[in-house]
Amino acid sequence: MGIKGESKRLEPFKKAYSEKFASEEEIFNNIRRGNHIFISTGCGEPQYLVSALIKYVESNPKAFFDAEIFHVWTLGVAPYTQEKFKSNFRHNSFFIGRSTRNAVNTGMADYTPIFLSQVPSLFYRGYIPVDIALIQTSLPDEHGYMSLGVSVDIVKAAVEKSALVIAQVNSNMPRVHGDSFIDIKNVGFIIPYDEPLLEYTDDIPGEPSTRAVLGEVVQNIGKYVARLVQDGDTIQVGYGRIPNAILSNLQNKKHLGVHTELLSEGLIDLIKKGVVDNTRKTVNHGKTIAAFCMGKKETYEYINDNPAIELRTIDYTNNPMVIAQHDNIVAINSGLEIDLTGQATAESLGKTFYSGIGGQADFMRGAVLARNGKTILALQATAEDGKTSRIVPFLKEGAGVTLHRADIHYVITEYGIAYLHGKNIRERAMELISIAAPKFRPRLIEEAKKLNLIYKDQAFIPGKKGEYPERLETYRTTKGGIQVLFRPVKISDEPLLKDFFYSLSDNDLYRRFISMRKDMPHERLQQFTIVDYSKEMVILAVLEKDKKEQIVGIGQYFLDENVHSAEAAFVVRDAYKNKGVGTELLTYLTVLAKRNGIVGFTATVLIENVPMLRVFEKMGFDIQKKMEDETYKLWMIFREK
Repeated sequence: MGIKGESKRLEPFKKAYSEKFASEEEIFNNIRRGNHIFISTGCGEPQYLVSALIKYVESNPKAFFDAEIFHVWTLGVAPYTQEKFKSNFRHNSFFIGRSTRNAVNTGMADYTPIFLSQVPSLFYRGYIPVDIALIQTSLPDEHGYMSLGVSVDIVKAAVEKSALVIAQVNSNMPRVHGDSFIDIKNVGFIIPYDEPLLEYTDDIPGEPSTRAVLGEVVQNIGKYVARLVQDGDTIQVGYGRIPNAILSNLQNKKHLGVHTELLSEGLIDLIKKGVVDNTRKTVNHGKTIAAFCMGKKETYEYINDNPAIELRTIDYTNNPMVIAQHDNIVAINSGLEIDLTGQATAESLGKTFYSGIGGQADFMRGAVLARNGKTILALQATAEDGKTSRIVPFLKEGAGVTLHRADIHYVITEYGIAYLHGKNIRERAMELISIAAPKFRPRLIEEAKKLNLIYKDQAFIPGKKGEYPERLETYRTTKGGIQVLFRPVKISDEPLLKDFFYSLSDNDLYRRFISMRKDMPHERLQQFTIVDYSKEMVILAVLEKDKKEQIVGIGQYFLDENVHSAEAAFVVRDAYKNKGVGTELLTYLTVLAKRNGIVGFTATVLIENVPMLRVFEKMGFDIQKKMEDETYKLWMIFREK
């Protein structure tokens, strides 16, 4: 880092401010009963100061009582939550960490739910007094300014409002640009102590590594996220194993910007590789903006004195009005559970407090308000080694609703993407069921029926036969130069199909169904969306406009097991006729049929439907044709050209 071992820089300050370099006994003797003691956040936690404070209390058990210790989040040990110190300390956290979770849920410690963007105002307005601030800083520069380094967030406000600031000066703490600087004159006491900064990894002690556990799951989720993140977007990535891991899937993007709460190792990796250059940001052009950093030693070395990276106070980074000023911002966060109506929790599992509101809601709401903003909730479909679905009918009793139904645009699991924005409850439920783990989908369907969230007669094909074959999605360019996504139909596609069929003319409906019937109710639409993919196939030709899919054509075949041929049909929206959509649909259906060993197609075509006849005829099939009333009955055997 280039600053370790430079403790000689402290010598002039020891001479100028000798009173600040008192003994630990003298320093901690300033703590009074009932004091409110703040500790720096995450990897900025002054570990030595905390352990020294505990040793002081062990040596002087009656020095003070009922002191409140509070912070955003601790990664280190939290001895002050132990039973033996209950008369000395009461812990209060704005975000629950692994080392304090048990204490909170057993009533030995407190949790204060709040948007992190609002915490500094609690200090400034005196709602939460700060008597003592235990912080960790870099060495002072020649002007006497020390950097808060990896943790600015709410620390700056606590320092400014604290009656007494006690700083552990650590030569391993990087000097970081932004709002991190404090004048040595404003620090009450200094304890020089070098120790490695806390490092953050996604691994959980006693468990296999995240990569080993999640593996393919993370890659699938990351792949879907990468579809939604476009070159030039500004991204925010929240706390959690999955959001951090999926960053590796963005390595082929260009000119990304970063405005986030947490600056993680994954984001630093994208900066090093040139993926993030902040050149298209509409706010803080050219700068990576965050509130705190958690990573490894190499991460801290990279941000040291790096003018392209600024850590700002959390009432700036997490302010929804500031976030909303960023065009094309994508907020990517994770959760513990989401229900079929679109409510999600990231803070509790039923009545068990797990983490906290954090900055997730700040960023999701800011992104909703931004020009071309997107919000993404990415989560593994299951928990407890696949025993529990994270997609549930309704959140458990006692769960905190971190994200409301209007906060989320996209939900991503390893099974796909659900788009919720602007969807009604029935549509949301079907979208979310379609990306739940397959073994839980039948139960979710039945529960949703009981709760009147979906149609009472909603059909469903369980098991592999009804599982969406994503591998069959493909992009093709038609002879008219239109790039179209051809994909199998999903169980959640009923609203899209309804719009498509009602866009067709009466003549097209008659030609397709050879029926005068013009309605397309739910019962009839289910014939297209509920598919046994082992026996039939429905392929949609899809265009995306303004984040919404539009069906421009549909093709299908139904297997006749007696002769192992399939009845085929297709129809194309009027505006896209004679542009090659129908030909590409039939070509792709033929490819899929051949893969499944089907020997040919049959079709019933009205004699007047010359365009459809021509498409069949130019496919190179061996065709036999028989006239029956007003139709041709076609038998088409596949052959190699």
